[in-house]
Amino acid sequence: MSRCRALPCYHRLALLLKLNLLFSLFFFLSPLPDIVHENLKMGSDGESDQASGTSSDEVQSPTGVCLRNRGNRRISAEDLNKRLSLPADIRIPDGYLEKLQLSSPPFDQPLSRRSRRASLSEIGFGKLETYIKLDKLGEGTYATVFKGRSKLTDNLVALKEIRLEHEEGAPCTAIREVSLLKDLKHANIVTLHDIVHTDKSLTLVFEYLDKDLKQYMDDCGNILSMQNVKIFLFQILRGLAYCHRRKVLHRDLKPQNLLINDKGELKLADFGLARAKSVPTKTYSNEVVTLWYRPPDVLLGSSEYSTQIDMWGVGCIFYEMAAGRPLFPGSTVEDELHLIFRLLGTPTEDSWPGISSIDEFKSYKFPKYKAQPLINHAPRLDTDGIDLLMSFLKYESKKRISADEAMRQPYFRSLGPRVHTLPENISIFTLKEVQLQRDPGYRNSSYPESGEE
Repeated sequence: MSRCRALPCYHRLALLLKLNLLFSLFFFLSPLPDIVHENLKMGSDGESDQASGTSSDEVQSPTGVCLRNRGNRRISAEDLNKRLSLPADIRIPDGYLEKLQLSSPPFDQPLSRRSRRASLSEIGFGKLETYIKLDKLGEGTYATVFKGRSKLTDNLVALKEIRLEHEEGAPCTAIREVSLLKDLKHANIVTLHDIVHTDKSLTLVFEYLDKDLKQYMDDCGNILSMQNVKIFLFQILRGLAYCHRRKVLHRDLKPQNLLINDKGELKLADFGLARAKSVPTKTYSNEVVTLWYRPPDVLLGSSEYSTQIDMWGVGCIFYEMAAGRPLFPGSTVEDELHLIFRLLGTPTEDSWPGISSIDEFKSYKFPKYKAQPLINHAPRLDTDGIDLLMSFLKYESKKRISADEAMRQPYFRSLGPRVHTLPENISIFTLKEVQLQRDPGYRNSSYPESGEE
């Protein structure tokens, strides 16, 4: 983030140009959520092979969506949804189908990228007036998040309005978030519906979820059902495993960045600090991950890391759900390390090879703490849960369990085998064996009463 702030003017201009390019690519290449695909062979650029030979950028009528017309049959909303990969519940503007029927050429030509983008724009995508702002949900240095409603679907959305008049690096984080999220389509990752770009702001339109995990825990008096802890943790790992398979590191896992809807579906959000990991490994900023969820190797200055940076944070969140309080609520880097070492033991060459040669570690002169049994601090976790927690909280990053491996640990056996075979875009709540329980600390819960640990 600090590197973004220091960019000279010509670099910021380059970032904005790149942002415009990503905005175009979002509509050129990315299907919209909840889509019905045509049965076409797709080329490497996301377009159909049939279209690739004729997908010039000639400006056609925005309504020239080039449906394959059998005779002179009328174009239906379903035809349009399929051709433009629109959500099934989209509201086509009044008169649009009639205009399309009259002005469209014979429907035997493929759809060019520019024609598709123009058609989406005419329907209402990419336009601020398509969305109604409701309540303000939160505000940060560069962005304000509003609850909103889409006029196209009448569904609630979250509007992340990023201000562009600042000289700091808002466009930098926005570019990352857009470029990564347009390629991440998973049931446990928040969906980016639309992008609206004006001179003063960039608005990212996301699916709306009721609350984040921090709010959920607050509402429960920080006493969650242990079954719900298991279900939420599995969903975190499921979304994270998908990201890691694609070499994407989230780098800012914390309860506030995990969104939950009224069904209990949990989704990873806020990819502003995420990075696509290069091969071979590059060095990255160590000013990532909120302090309480930051692994000790990064706290001590390491900038060479991989997917394991996220796994320490998962362990901290797992503990917080089970115990009802943060695991390492440090106020400074040194305080954070003290809390970690006091619980897990001050690292030695046996527990963390190479630690004695790290200058920052030597400079702090930590006392020689002995490791404490985790079960004393998280008594509600069973043996399998403690074993899994310990596998996240390894000093050596390469020894931390991966998200894929963690999902297959005995702790999740009670969820049944079918959770491992679901398609990526399908919620685990489609399985009858996966159900939320009533949280002990939540008085007005709509969840059924059931056996409680």
